[in-house]
Amino acid sequence: MSKIEDFLSKKGEEEVVEAIRMAEKSTSGEIRVHIEKTHGEQDIFERAMEVFHLLKMDNTKLDNGVLIYVAVEDRDFVIYGDRGINEVVPADFWESTKDAIVAQFKAGNYKQGLIDGILKAGGQLQTHFPWSEGNKNELPNNISKE
Repeated sequence: MSKIEDFLSKKGEEEVVEAIRMAEKSTSGEIRVHIEKTHGEQDIFERAMEVFHLLKMDNTKLDNGVLIYVAVEDRDFVIYGDRGINEVVPADFWESTKDAIVAQFKAGNYKQGLIDGILKAGGQLQTHFPWSEGNKNELPNNISKE
């Protein structure tokens, strides 16, 4: 698979964005998905951190942003959570979230893998960063692509 469009259709993209909206409905946390062709020669985790910064996800009030970064041609992804999240979620949280995504990706269900990961992350965000009066959506819900 080489094209980002082949990874996620327009309708699939709309469904993923809706999952982000639903996941963020009860939390002050922020979830973004970034999809690009490849992370190139750069380590995927370093690239995810770079994208996290470029998307200004490190500027949330409570340091509670989550990025799901996907490098399509490399057939790899990273879930990156800001420090506020890492301080409060269970130790196995990121691994179990990754497992939920991998299970769907292996079956070729890329859209569902993203949705499962988003909803799982959203559940933890809701637990540790519940929505309260005055919360605002600090980051766009759209999928960024490069």
